[in-house]
Amino acid sequence: MQVFVTGGTGTIGSAVVAELVAHGHAVRGLARSDASAAALDAAGAVPVRGSLADLDVLRAGAAQSDGVISLAFGSDYSSAEAIERSVAEERDVLAALGEVLAGTGRPLVTVSGTPWIPGRLATEADPLPTDGVVGGRGRTVGAALALADRGVRSTAVRMPRTVHENGAGGFVGLLTAAARRSGTAAYPGDGAQRWPAVHARDAAVLFRLALEVAPAGTAWHAVADEGTAVRDIATVIGRRLGLPVASAPVEEFGPFGAIFALDQPASSAHTRDVLGWRPTRPGQLADLENLRP
Repeated sequence: MQVFVTGGTGTIGSAVVAELVAHGHAVRGLARSDASAAALDAAGAVPVRGSLADLDVLRAGAAQSDGVISLAFGSDYSSAEAIERSVAEERDVLAALGEVLAGTGRPLVTVSGTPWIPGRLATEADPLPTDGVVGGRGRTVGAALALADRGVRSTAVRMPRTVHENGAGGFVGLLTAAARRSGTAAYPGDGAQRWPAVHARDAAVLFRLALEVAPAGTAWHAVADEGTAVRDIATVIGRRLGLPVASAPVEEFGPFGAIFALDQPASSAHTRDVLGWRPTRPGQLADLENLRP
């Protein structure tokens, strides 16, 4: 299959590109810089120069493909406004890709986060939140899945709070960066809240399965660890970095503070049963032991 990928050089994207190439797919990846183009070329993909703002480039990439995996999302999490800009950009990107794929039956795989449901594990049947700092993304993914009614085999892979490899990535990566800046491995509240996680290489397998076989209009959970207490995560970070571990007010964690404080475990039982996905890589705490001081 000829696959067009956006975001193919990030933590998730580089694993997805490697997984696709290893399974015989031809990959063309959006590259907004010389470094990104070189990374894609080294991974066995063909770079397509452009950015998420270049909607005509995206449309052409989709038109020339047998399927699309859209992973790119802004990396500026410094404020709610910055996140909102990234959400709006993603909305425009998926709308442009959907225009091209409508009526073709080709797959469009999008990415989002797992929802949080008070008092229990979130499942694939639960809706995404459509309010708050990430609510716009929930609406965007909902619109992408609705493209199933227009002849697109659209699916969504919901990622847990941490997608990790060698101790880096996701919410854990944000906690680690904050610890390096402040000199304390801090966690919000009492730290009993749980975050789900997955290794990037395991997540990549699920993206490939969604591309190849997932039915239109479906959502899947890339969850390996259903939920690890944030206090336990901070403890490993502190030990690896040689820093003290302590609770801190939610407000100190920036625009994601309120989400950081939520108990948000999630299940992937349905995904495993239907798609046969089986994560095999190290879990969240084990992989965090690879964190370098």
